[in-house]
Amino acid sequence: MPEVIFTGPAGRLEGRYQAPKKRGAPIAIILHPHPQFGGTMNNQIVYNLFYTFANRGFAALRFNFRGVGRSQGSFDHGSGELSDAAAALDWVQSVNPEAKSCWIAGVSFGSWIGMQLLMRRPEIEGFISIAAMANRYDFTFLAPCPSSGLFVHGSEDRVAPAREVMPVIEKVKTQKGVIIEHQMVDGANHFFDGKVEELTQTVDTYLDKRLGKREEAA
Repeated sequence: MPEVIFTGPAGRLEGRYQAPKKRGAPIAIILHPHPQFGGTMNNQIVYNLFYTFANRGFAALRFNFRGVGRSQGSFDHGSGELSDAAAALDWVQSVNPEAKSCWIAGVSFGSWIGMQLLMRRPEIEGFISIAAMANRYDFTFLAPCPSSGLFVHGSEDRVAPAREVMPVIEKVKTQKGVIIEHQMVDGANHFFDGKVEELTQTVDTYLDKRLGKREEAA
């Protein structure tokens, strides 16, 4: 898993990249939680999502937003981070010019950024949104949501309680043929402490349904 440095709008961004074994493989970008609350690309959920996609043959990238780790720049309240995510997708596409599709996965703050990127990039055909803080961030830009995907929350999340978040997500309009699914991990908090494996299995099951069961790595 090589370390990579690529150019972002505010300077260099550091990431970890897993190249696919097959040409034309789809792309997956994984976005980490809030930079000002300890979020980095080494977050356990981000790490697991990265390998979930890499093990399915995706060209997978996780990276640090501006001002995190060795990434240059400083926190920009979402606007700059969205530009970072767009630059990350641009970079993976530049090294995988034959890739025809992309998935975006985000955790907490990262899910908000990922869903905004989804609205701007038509090649994104699927999303995984973990612990989306739809009670704290405006998700009304999903009008309509152009791609099918999965929202996952913990039943004991006190940062983004399900009772506050689910009504917002359920109101999201979709384009024809787009299906948004919701899953709850019982007993999990916002950080899925002690429940990351269960969360990963939930995501795997959804990806099996969307993409078919993954081939075991040789």
